Amino acid sequence: MKTLDATKDPASVQRLVGGRVRLDADVVARTRTIIERIEDEGDAALLRYTREFDCPVIDTIGLRIQDEEIEAAYAAVTKEVLRALRLARSNIKRFHKRELPKSWTLKSKGLRLEQRFQPLSRVGIYVPGGKAAYPSTVLMNAIPAAIAGVREIVMVTPCNKEGRITPEVLVAARECGVTEIYRIGGAQAVAALAYGTATIRAVDKITGPGNAYVAAAKQILFGRVGIDMIAGPTEVVIVADESAPAVYIAADLIAQAEHDQDASPILITTSSVVAQAVESEVENQLKQAPREAIARTAFERNGLILLVSSLDEAAEAVNLLAPEHLEVMVKRPRRFARRIINAGAIFVGPWSSEALGDYVAGPNHTLPTSGTARFSSALSVYDFLKFTNIIECSRKRMGKLAPYAEALATVEGLHGHAVSLRLRREDA
Repeated sequence: MKTLDATKDPASVQRLVGGRVRLDADVVARTRTIIERIEDEGDAALLRYTREFDCPVIDTIGLRIQDEEIEAAYAAVTKEVLRALRLARSNIKRFHKRELPKSWTLKSKGLRLEQRFQPLSRVGIYVPGGKAAYPSTVLMNAIPAAIAGVREIVMVTPCNKEGRITPEVLVAARECGVTEIYRIGGAQAVAALAYGTATIRAVDKITGPGNAYVAAAKQILFGRVGIDMIAGPTEVVIVADESAPAVYIAADLIAQAEHDQDASPILITTSSVVAQAVESEVENQLKQAPREAIARTAFERNGLILLVSSLDEAAEAVNLLAPEHLEVMVKRPRRFARRIINAGAIFVGPWSSEALGDYVAGPNHTLPTSGTARFSSALSVYDFLKFTNIIECSRKRMGKLAPYAEALATVEGLHGHAVSLRLRREDA
């Protein structure tokens, strides 16, 4: 874990911002080939790639998860986990229901303007799988879609070699309104959702995180289908002063580092004492971590302690980094949090761990990464809605507005626009 002293090297933070993760060119090229095969061959290519990467027996068991498998999953899930899933579902629903916008109408002297919100018809959610289980990802993607009013929520997730999906993932899908589930993953799953095959009808939008191939597929297919975001490796920035407990900081840094060898666990602190204590505590806790190898690699690659002279400097660094997750462990955390304009989610105070937000707090854990919090936000109900503007003008009002519109059309050299307006002005 590197240590940088920003008081001695003010340009160090800017250099960090310049080192953003980019998609590997070879990954993009291979992904493009997979997408082309799915577009050209449909199910045949989808089955071939699924046999190669995930499940050799996919031809026998089929792509779609049947009701009997979901019912069996309920029998396999413990009561404790089911209660946890339902609590999380309740909290996530309560939060996202507050996001629902209302259509509105504006009337003035013969002009009626309306903005009408409508849900997307059919969306696809990608849930990472195979060797791991992420029921929380199901909840965070499917619940806002259901609240928005999406009628068809299609889930794709990789299976293991026997074709099985983790029971908790299947139960989470049923609990929050997923209507179809397919045991496919990778770029081929994203392409199938975008183009459609004989088995899987195309969707309007795809959401959810995945590996580098999934990210590349989403990038390539953007425009063919709606995409939520291109997610990079996870990241956390913790801002701490001398009041912060080193044991919590270390635990939360490790919690991010254990996700991925490319994860970024970063501490920004005004205290060299805290910096030293955290470094020591990270080493102690890593020795007890089941995913020590993954976490240790993340610390070696991207772990950082940044020493700053003041919280003003810390806030400036955070806004430059625009992290996915920001934890604030200082004496007056709310005051500091108000100064942050670039962060996917902010966790205020020592009791507000990022892991709580991952599961049961309520706000969405699908967040912008790699500095994109400068211009994008967490997944929400808005991602599953579109709005239409409606304009209705009376004859009299057209007569008054047309000359102004005609003047602008003439300036832009659009003769047909001007004629369209002039004819109505003359008849008004």
